[in-house]
Amino acid sequence: MQVRPLQDRVLIKRLEEETTTASGIIIPDNSKEKPAEGEVLAVGPGYRNQDGTLRELDVKVGDKVLFEKWGGTEVKVDGEELLVMKEDKIIGVLQ
Repeated sequence: MQVRPLQDRVLIKRLEEETTTASGIIIPDNSKEKPAEGEVLAVGPGYRNQDGTLRELDVKVGDKVLFEKWGGTEVKVDGEELLVMKEDKIIGVLQ
């Protein structure tokens, strides 16, 4: 199944977080927070300005991004947990 986000929404796959610290301590799954960075899998066409013109999104497929902690809606697609969020919940693009 494929998902095509609408308007100014993006589909993001969370990046896996390190399970050990720099000193070698293993972090159990139940005490870890979900990472706030991910990879953009799909983007919507953009949103309409008040004059009716379409404004494309600043992010594109393949970008690695930082997003707000509670910025998206979790969805499950083909057994994989993904996030759908508006572009304005993305804080920045990782270089």
